[in-house]
Amino acid sequence: MNLMHSTKPNLNRRVLATRAMHAAIATRARAKLDQHGPICIYELCEAIGVTVRFNNIDMEGMYQRGTRPRIHLSARRPLVRRTYNCAHELGHHVFGHGSSIDELRDDAKEHPWEDPKEFLAETFAGFLLMPLIGLRRAFSAREWTPETATPAQIFTIACDFGVGYGTVLTHLSIALNMISRTRAAALQRVTPKALRADILGAVTLEPLIVADHYRARPTLDAEVKMLLLLPPGTETSNGSLSYDRDTAEGRLFRAVRPGIVQVRTDDGAWAAFVRIAPEAYVGLAQYRHLEDDQDE
Repeated sequence: MNLMHSTKPNLNRRVLATRAMHAAIATRARAKLDQHGPICIYELCEAIGVTVRFNNIDMEGMYQRGTRPRIHLSARRPLVRRTYNCAHELGHHVFGHGSSIDELRDDAKEHPWEDPKEFLAETFAGFLLMPLIGLRRAFSAREWTPETATPAQIFTIACDFGVGYGTVLTHLSIALNMISRTRAAALQRVTPKALRADILGAVTLEPLIVADHYRARPTLDAEVKMLLLLPPGTETSNGSLSYDRDTAEGRLFRAVRPGIVQVRTDDGAWAAFVRIAPEAYVGLAQYRHLEDDQDE
């Protein structure tokens, strides 16, 4: 993605990116959220009157205009991708676009950045989920810098904001210019499997979420079968999380059933609520943590 002027008529990416950033700020303000912290995109949608539903469909997502606007997301996509897709579809709503379908096929959109509506929605999603001030705080609190952070550290920051490793690298390099594109490209070559092996000291196939003492948001979203690496000494209040083992980086748990569980360190210095959804949950987003789906 190049934020400079495009050869395509009526597509000045720098102007559009600035518009997307301002819209993201206004959307957070409308939902009465701060301008720096990580957010739950589904709670934001609900706060501004947009219904979100997960469906067993073969597409990224769909925005449906109406008296009660709706966003439909594919339950087949990874958890972090669903979060970003939701923010993208919300962008279509915020900018007053018509109903749209973002398909999963590789050939669905050959040049998405040449479409002003898609560019706006995509850039809006980045600024909404990962505000500049919030990213700066996340790095500085840990005494890390974007220019020198390791892949594992970048992954931890991505988990803070509920997005994917590659997504945060793209935002840092292209939208915010906090790292060079050369460095971003080098970091992008690290695979999720290699990242998990580096962090856990063993190869594992299950998706991983990392939360440390500096995590700003008091809730953490996961789904059944996911692994969660929490601070050393973390304890749980019920059986929704199953203790796996202690590692050099923290205490590893496995999500085994839906529900909301409180976790806290034995010294009381850190606590959070983990909200666990069924694997590939289908239904309204607001009910994803309940064992019985209370749909319409």
